[in-house]
Amino acid sequence: MASAFSPDPARKITSVCVFCGSSAGTDPSYRDAAAELGRALADRGIRLIYGGGNRGMMGALATAAHHAGGEVIGVIPRSLTVVEANNEVIGSVRHVDNMHERKALMSNLCDVFIALPGGYGTLEELLEVSTWAQLNIHQKPVLCLNIDGFYDSIVAWIKRANTDGFVEANKVGIIQFASTVAELMHAMMNFVPTYEPARINWKWNAGERI
Repeated sequence: MASAFSPDPARKITSVCVFCGSSAGTDPSYRDAAAELGRALADRGIRLIYGGGNRGMMGALATAAHHAGGEVIGVIPRSLTVVEANNEVIGSVRHVDNMHERKALMSNLCDVFIALPGGYGTLEELLEVSTWAQLNIHQKPVLCLNIDGFYDSIVAWIKRANTDGFVEANKVGIIQFASTVAELMHAMMNFVPTYEPARINWKWNAGERI
């Protein structure tokens, strides 16, 4: 069995959950990177799990993956289908009742979490799955595409939180950052955990596993 700080040869990546904005951002490099990631996943036969929208970063990501022949599954609350997707589907869609169900289903469907640039929702999703990793709720890679330094302030915050005693040194590496899609894909395919999760045994009812 692989140690806590070595690659796991048995790990197989079939599905990736990507968190990103429903807006495009002001810099075309954001949409370009989203589309590049979508194509990269499709080229490797990796299923895309995303928030179900067809606008902004979400739309660029999902459209590129779909056009490249990749499988795309959108997970979206029914109340957001008009706001984020105009009732138009890219690939297939799973409708849920609320945001909590959306995140739980996206997590259950994926092997890896990736965050692209986005707003409040994207940041909340990134930090929640990072917290789940810290608490040993999952053992999945958490990766962040730091396009043009978009997440530099989060990198600095993690370092400050460690320095000031809020994040333990062995938890600093829960989120792995990459500046290009190529670097991100390499980190994902060669993932090595650099942190130690809490020693907590979670008890789950049927269907609750994250």
